Amino acid sequence: MGDIIRGAVIGYGAAFNMGRAHASMMQETEEIECVAICDVDKERTRAAEEDFPGIRTYNCVEDLLTDEAVDLIANVLPHNLHCSVTVDCLRAGKHVVVEKPMCITIAEATEMINTAKENGLMLSVHHNRRWDADFWTLRGLVRSGVIGQVFSIEMWSAGYGRPNPDWWRSVKAISGGGFYDWGAHYVDWLLHIIEEKMVNVTGFFQPNLVWTDITNEDHVQAIIRFANDSVANVQMSCIAKVEEPRWKLLGSHGSIVSEAAHFRVLSETEEGTEEKIVEFSSRPGPSYYENIVAHVNTGEPLLTTGESARRVVAVLELAEKSSKSHQAETVPYEFE
Repeated sequence: MGDIIRGAVIGYGAAFNMGRAHASMMQETEEIECVAICDVDKERTRAAEEDFPGIRTYNCVEDLLTDEAVDLIANVLPHNLHCSVTVDCLRAGKHVVVEKPMCITIAEATEMINTAKENGLMLSVHHNRRWDADFWTLRGLVRSGVIGQVFSIEMWSAGYGRPNPDWWRSVKAISGGGFYDWGAHYVDWLLHIIEEKMVNVTGFFQPNLVWTDITNEDHVQAIIRFANDSVANVQMSCIAKVEEPRWKLLGSHGSIVSEAAHFRVLSETEEGTEEKIVEFSSRPGPSYYENIVAHVNTGEPLLTTGESARRVVAVLELAEKSSKSHQAETVPYEFE
């Protein structure tokens, strides 16, 4: 491979335009060029040709995989196709970026990781929200020790409304369920705030309490216990008529709560309680695709590895398993 990485995107659906976003991010990054787009819908590949004049287009993954002038593929397909298509790409000798969530099950994640290793190729998951200013600011606050040792985190994403029944993200067999969209971002954030080994996950799922024609759950909750006895409570809901902050952290010497575009931080000091407002600040350093280029061309460490993304999938899968078993489910040590 030369210094210029030749990229392609599989999946150019109109919703969210994530396929176009990946192609654009590639084009905007030095030493990478998006040369091909693949989508089963010919209308979408025609749209790609308008968006990126001169780009090669395919309507079949197998045809794209025979293109020797492609080094890297971004898999932007629905969640249930992340594993199988990613494995096919790796076996065809292509590096892969797969959209989050990495896949639906721990077994799928392990197959993807092992296939990449067996073929000496890169596998990364597009957990782009690690670059969000609120997360990055919070991570810095926690690491500074301003509230001491964090022992409790509550995370909330909710509203009240019927999901779109015609959208694949509302269909459990395709999406994975109510935890596999924003929940993947929240759990990924959490695992980079509390960086201890997970012990177990307890899940509480409420399927079809209100939206009986939607196969995704109406409300999902995961309680994660860590080796240092800290605990996190993550809830996602489409039947919650209440507002809660996205983040609420309790530490041995204070607390942090998210409010609009800042955090309210209360710290216990020798002089008494100190309160301050901390505005969000952006993450410095390389962008997601800049890191991909540096890893492929010069061996720089990946910022978003398959192993770290597998931890997220473990929480999502074990939360549902726990909701059915009515007991805490142990996190397999080898997936830590």
